[in-house]
Amino acid sequence: MDLQNIGAGNRDDAFYRYKMPRMITKIEGRGNGIKTNVVNMVDIAKALARPASYTTKYFGCELGAQSKFDEKTGVSLVNGAHETAKLAGLLENFIKKYVQCYGCGNPETDIIITKTQMLQLKCAACGFVSDVDMRDKLTTFIIKNPPEQKKASKDKKAMRRAEKERLKEGEVADEALKKLKKKGAVNTSKDGPLKGVITKKKSASDDDNNNPAGSQADDNETADENDDVEWQTDTSVEAARQRIQEQLSVATAEMVMLSTTEEEKPKQTKKVGVIIHNGTKETDQKVEAKGNGENGKAKGNTHEKLVEEIQWNLKKGSTVSQVQSFLTSLNCTPGEIVNSLFEALFQGVTKGFAKEVGKKQDYLAAAVQTKESQLLLLMAIDDFCRKSKPDVVKEVALALKALYDADVLEEEYIFKWYEEGLAGTNKNSQIWKNIKPFIEWLQSAESESESE
Repeated sequence: MDLQNIGAGNRDDAFYRYKMPRMITKIEGRGNGIKTNVVNMVDIAKALARPASYTTKYFGCELGAQSKFDEKTGVSLVNGAHETAKLAGLLENFIKKYVQCYGCGNPETDIIITKTQMLQLKCAACGFVSDVDMRDKLTTFIIKNPPEQKKASKDKKAMRRAEKERLKEGEVADEALKKLKKKGAVNTSKDGPLKGVITKKKSASDDDNNNPAGSQADDNETADENDDVEWQTDTSVEAARQRIQEQLSVATAEMVMLSTTEEEKPKQTKKVGVIIHNGTKETDQKVEAKGNGENGKAKGNTHEKLVEEIQWNLKKGSTVSQVQSFLTSLNCTPGEIVNSLFEALFQGVTKGFAKEVGKKQDYLAAAVQTKESQLLLLMAIDDFCRKSKPDVVKEVALALKALYDADVLEEEYIFKWYEEGLAGTNKNSQIWKNIKPFIEWLQSAESESESE
């Protein structure tokens, strides 16, 4: 097959990588029924990444003749006898208008139809968006027959997830390696920084005494086996300053802990004093509820404290990996951790809830490390929406889509959570009505991918 460069400006470039077949035409019929058949129109359109019906229709519009492309047979016909050179020139005009990027001239573009029914070309190379002249007759045909949109298949999504998991494993391995390196440099005595001085000692065993004097190899082997490390205290000025700084930091931390415990103790005595002074049954019940850690109010206080701890950790400017390690160190159930994290991240958010979820999706992904924990995250979203204002409930579908696009949530668990919600006691909640279009979109996308 004879190939040529796409675009007249690249005709003489021997190393240009975008190629298309040379046009082959054939005159068919005679008299009033004469027609020009573009034999390899399908191959040309495939090289240009455009439907063959577009190029055929463009020839008819420019020549003022009827044109037809048969999708089943792949035959492209234009009424009248037309020379190959003339049709090739029209094809070059089509490439300039509807294929090449107006910014960099690259033919790797996609046709986009905007909401206002305007045509644009988006370049995959430079990202430039070109506005097509809507005065051309072909534009109305393209709007009525839009190009097929490229749908992301499940295989690509699975590859993205596998890549993310690989990156996470790499980060965990890097952190473990850093910890091992730090452990090697950690002080092993209470006096402060130590310096290791490696000294070789010869063992005074009977076997060594029995060895002949000329066996130098044996001496070397025993010396290597009996290498030992002696640790000595670093008495330099810098080491002394470092020891003083560590002792001061420990002392201030203990003072802070003592001050907080001393502040909490008077509050408890005041509560007891109120009960003795009033002596009513109602106040006695309140104290029993506060004194018993297994009651509901005590649990509520624990939840609030957990939210405050997470918020304090986030305000420090901790990274996602640091937040993840902090969450794993908490002595709570996974459900309590996910619920508290979600409330700590979005407490007080009303309008713009979906945007905030998109910004902080990495922190949620750090808490959702297993597939089963996705249901916990969905339950936390449900619980947060019930406590929040209607503005949050309106944007819950957009928030779910943001987490789905970021691979934090999967279709399987979203469907399961939605079905359980409809079957539960709160089946008439506004949450299920708002996310119903998103669920239908997921189901249609899944059915289309299965059919493909």
